[in-house]
Amino acid sequence: MTPAPPAQIAELAQLLRDRSVRLGEFTLASGRTSSYYVDARRTTMSARGLELIGELGLAAIRDAGWDAAVVGGLTLGADPVAYGVAMASRQAPPYLDAFTVRKEPKGHGARRQIEGCFHEGVRAVVVEDVITTGQSALRAAEAVTAAGGVVAGVLAVVDREEGGRAAIEHAGYQLRVLVSLGQLGISKLDGNGSA
Repeated sequence: MTPAPPAQIAELAQLLRDRSVRLGEFTLASGRTSSYYVDARRTTMSARGLELIGELGLAAIRDAGWDAAVVGGLTLGADPVAYGVAMASRQAPPYLDAFTVRKEPKGHGARRQIEGCFHEGVRAVVVEDVITTGQSALRAAEAVTAAGGVVAGVLAVVDREEGGRAAIEHAGYQLRVLVSLGQLGISKLDGNGSA
């Protein structure tokens, strides 16, 4: 598969700017404060956003050479990203199926933490909508590893450039990002008041 066309990346960045970027004062999941918030779900759960993220995500996975059979991550942010990539693979086999990682193992039934198309020994790409510290992606990677899977790499729609990449790479995983802060018109100085 050839790399994604720049026009698709520009379109995704514009969708994120229009739908997902909010300015103001926000407390992030990490506890940090920020002058902007990227509510990526407003893009990842839109029809066109889902399609673009699926196509761009699949292209990034193939370009990275990650030989994986499944794609997924920590619910809720990762879910539409995984579903979009899985659907895009229907148009460009080999197929990638999706899975989701619960924040805690299910308390009844099979008591699984990972649901969907996942099995022991499978190679997986962990996905995330927005990476800040990288902890959500790393929790998903830990769950995949604990369940006997192999993490081929990590894919994010947006990296806030606040240490997440370093944490993920320090844990031994490659990271690919679809849209940078610069493409969203946000500088690091805007994000947390420091350079």
